[in-house]
Amino acid sequence: MAGHSQFANIMHRKGRQDARRSKLFSKLSKEITVAAKMGAPDPEFNPRLRLAIQAAKAQSMPKDNIERAIKKATGGDGGGYEEIRYEGFGPGGVGVIVEVLTDNRNRAASEVRSGFAKNGGNLGETGSVSFMFDRVGLIEYPGEKASEEEMLEAAIEAGADDVQSSEELHQVYCAADQLAEVAAALEAKFGEAESAKLSWKPQNTIPVSGQAAETLMKMLTVLDDCDDVQNVYANYDIAAEELERLAG
Repeated sequence: MAGHSQFANIMHRKGRQDARRSKLFSKLSKEITVAAKMGAPDPEFNPRLRLAIQAAKAQSMPKDNIERAIKKATGGDGGGYEEIRYEGFGPGGVGVIVEVLTDNRNRAASEVRSGFAKNGGNLGETGSVSFMFDRVGLIEYPGEKASEEEMLEAAIEAGADDVQSSEELHQVYCAADQLAEVAAALEAKFGEAESAKLSWKPQNTIPVSGQAAETLMKMLTVLDDCDDVQNVYANYDIAAEELERLAG
């Protein structure tokens, strides 16, 4: 089993997102506030805000929380957040991209650097890892929403570039600038997606096993748990059985 979002998928299947719902809602709220601050507060005229709200709804975030996050931006708050991308390497030489949204650059840098250093990794320069990934749009639906053939056919008609399906999840990839259009086309056929966002897709994956795999998963968990971190991507390939063991 390979793919940049294995980590998130495992967390979802094992229910870890439920255990950390408060932290997840905080990250979603921050993205909504920043999106509303950078563009129009109306999602109809702000694609980034529309996707942020969609992501929040997919995680059952209450409507009041969503409206509060938008009002925070229109009320003059939310302007102090800075988007930063950190890149580095984890155990086994795996490339890792960490996306941060923070109001304190020094705090964020310290936490991310510590997450790498204490778990067998090292922080690199900007560009040291991202060249191994493609910036794409990613739309996700639960596996039971459609068969692999149905999702593939609909994705092609919608203008997507690639589909990866498993029993648990359909992942539809498209050009970054086509995300809103492809997501809308799929929503018309299958309903609201579980997730629709910009993502980093690895061009190739690196096999990891044993102690390196265990340490890598710990490092990714530590990074994802940082309050300022919004997303973590890695180009690893770990056997499905080992992933289940590590997630258990």
